Amino acid sequence: MDLHKEWYILEFDNSETSPIHRPLEEEYSFYQAVKMGDLNYIHENCDRKCFSNPQGMGILSMDALTNIKYHFVITVAMITRYCVEGGMTLEESYRLSDFYILKLDSCHSIEEVTALHKHMTFDFTRRMSLIRKKFSKSISLCMDYIYTHIHDRITINEIAEYTNLSTSHLSKLFKKEVGISVSDYIREKKIETAKNLLQYSDLSLIEISNHLAFSSQSHFIQTFEKYTGFTPKRYRDKCFRIAHETAEEVAISDTKKGLA
Repeated sequence: MDLHKEWYILEFDNSETSPIHRPLEEEYSFYQAVKMGDLNYIHENCDRKCFSNPQGMGILSMDALTNIKYHFVITVAMITRYCVEGGMTLEESYRLSDFYILKLDSCHSIEEVTALHKHMTFDFTRRMSLIRKKFSKSISLCMDYIYTHIHDRITINEIAEYTNLSTSHLSKLFKKEVGISVSDYIREKKIETAKNLLQYSDLSLIEISNHLAFSSQSHFIQTFEKYTGFTPKRYRDKCFRIAHETAEEVAISDTKKGLA
């Protein structure tokens, strides 16, 4: 297959009829808004349905659904890189990207892809709005290390070695930029992960405790209660109750609609 020949023939045939792509400035403005955590801009962009409007998007597939899916993947890839540049940790950015691209597989209509795109964009933008204060490269590396090793017992000596800083300098710099100590930040991230596991998994308390490298189950329970005001069991029960009540409300609403 002579791809060069095919390209030149296609280029000649389409030179006067090909649709014009959107100005590059529009794309840069969009990605920059995500990077800067500008929720207002993103809200307006979604309201104008820029992503679902095929005008100027470029044709990557003759099938409309496949075409918009390809554009979704490109958008996620670009957002990921902009967010890393803006201060999001590399691992968090890539894992978010992988998560949304995998979710794309379950979309079977343009409307579903568009809805997922909106959710993905707001997710990245909200996260960036929380880290708009530019962290130094050393602190970003530190956060990246903690995110990657959240299931291990993390020591400040390990992080200092990873970032090529002395432990005392790292401690002072982290407290100055983040506002809390390294050890408090590690505990907060572990509790944040534990909350997700309690809400969305069936892992037992001892399994979660071991998974997050707490010294014991009692230490995990004590730390969790200190940061959340709930024991892990009460927190899980609370999440289950809220989910159950929400499901009942939806069922009642659907029943009423059916009777209307």
